[in-house]
Amino acid sequence: MKNWTATIGLALKGMAMGMAEVIPGVSGGTIAFITGIYERLLETIKHILGPEVWRTLGREGLAGAWSKANGAFLLTLLGGMVFGIVVGVFGITHLLENYPIQLWAFFFGLIIASAIYIGRQVGVWKATEVVGLVVGTLVAYIITIASPSEGSTHLGLVFVSGMIAISALILPGISGSFILLLMGMYTIIIPTIKDALKTLAPESLVVLGVFGAGCLLGLATFSRVLSWTFKHYHNLTLAVLTGFMLGSLNKIWPWRKAVLGLTEEGEMVELQPGMMVDKVIKEVNLMPGQYASEVGPSFLAGALLCMVAGLAIVFALDRLDKRGL
Repeated sequence: MKNWTATIGLALKGMAMGMAEVIPGVSGGTIAFITGIYERLLETIKHILGPEVWRTLGREGLAGAWSKANGAFLLTLLGGMVFGIVVGVFGITHLLENYPIQLWAFFFGLIIASAIYIGRQVGVWKATEVVGLVVGTLVAYIITIASPSEGSTHLGLVFVSGMIAISALILPGISGSFILLLMGMYTIIIPTIKDALKTLAPESLVVLGVFGAGCLLGLATFSRVLSWTFKHYHNLTLAVLTGFMLGSLNKIWPWRKAVLGLTEEGEMVELQPGMMVDKVIKEVNLMPGQYASEVGPSFLAGALLCMVAGLAIVFALDRLDKRGL
């Protein structure tokens, strides 16, 4: 019974991660950290993409390799993530379209509570941890306000963008899709993936393959770097990750006004009132009163309730974890 409870719990954590990946600006790594599986996930990725599993396969066979790869953990988590992505595509996108302020307010509260939760895991706050917190906050904040650049189909840049995007994906507080936008690669990679899956065009498959190779190398490298920093600089790593979360709050502020977008042809345009675009790529934050006068209803009361709900969920999970539930 206990094993079934743990398996269902892990699948639900994977589902939450999958749903988070559907939200632009929210990282699945954040959910992994909140739910207490972040370091275990990094170790699992490191083993699978490193030589450890393959050596074990030669020595102990398939059963030994499965155990070394933490296969049951990864399979359950991935199953939950796939289901979460499906639910997110239909459910979360519906909420984003119809209740964006309330949803962003919920995530805003969730990230604040998560930053507090992670910060409390730092054993001792020394000068190095404070500096790490400040640096992490500034880096994440600068990323959120950076202007998108022009992308390129050059295979070298495609490979590098894959490495960077997947690295950002497993960092709490930083969205991989947002990094692609900043690099100008979102409008190149996403249509290319769709074209490769629909038409199997050789040129699209080459770009997709190079991007995937970059993702694999980035995941293998970055998971090892993070695992190493956790083992040797645990408090400092937690402080930097806390800063990443605090800096990312700028990106998920509930009251935002779109100022830059992409047309269906991939042209970057400054947005005017009533203008429709394929994707919004830059927004400015407004105070609720300013939002009400310039954009529309601020739904302040509902947003504050959702923000409190986000805070409460993280602290409730923390209490349950301490009770061993």
